[in-house]
Amino acid sequence: MYEHKEFISNTDTLQYRILYPKNFSENIQYPVVLFLHGAGERGSDNNKQLIHGSKLFLNDMNRGAFPAIVIFPQCPKNDYWAYVSMNRTTKPITIEFPLDLPPTLPLKLVMLMMEDYMSKPYVNRDKVYVGGLSMGGMGTFEILYRKPDMFAAAFAICGGGNPEGAKAYANKTELWVFHGAKDDVVDPQLSVQIVSAYLNAGGKPNFTLYADDNHNSWDSTFAEPKLLPWLFSKSKN
Repeated sequence: MYEHKEFISNTDTLQYRILYPKNFSENIQYPVVLFLHGAGERGSDNNKQLIHGSKLFLNDMNRGAFPAIVIFPQCPKNDYWAYVSMNRTTKPITIEFPLDLPPTLPLKLVMLMMEDYMSKPYVNRDKVYVGGLSMGGMGTFEILYRKPDMFAAAFAICGGGNPEGAKAYANKTELWVFHGAKDDVVDPQLSVQIVSAYLNAGGKPNFTLYADDNHNSWDSTFAEPKLLPWLFSKSKN
């Protein structure tokens, strides 16, 4: 159901999969959802990135209620969506997010691809969304910082980012953050810090902390009945 695609910019290639709405027509404008996978789904097979989250958008009821274009890019094996400095000898991992560096190549290609889609006549530019888990949650916060005018809403699962970056999108993009309180891989305090910074900058976030979840809080998130109705209700105008 998710078509194999490639986005090429000069000599660089981004592999991605795309799901079109049922009875897709280029004469209709659709919302777009960009989903950024976690570190375990990196690779070059253009398939593993669908392991988590893709079924949510394939669900018949969801496809009927929320017709949308859904894009799952794949990050190469040894790269990241967000620029991060990691110390994996600690548990949870110690992670820092510098703001003064250019985007990683995979994120740069994602941004170029999204700009390309924004120019399509069948894309509703007021209803463009982004979400991701773990490494992809970090990528979500970073793409919001780098493209604050692109997205109407975003959801980030067990991720993290530089709290200073939240000022760029707090009053432009609606946000729902999810994390597991028992997460021993990505510290839930990273999400707390983003939510606090977003609040301090004037944003009004949703924040769900699952008391009994470890790192796989995406399972609880994807079972959240209000997630898609909330997401698709948001619009730039």
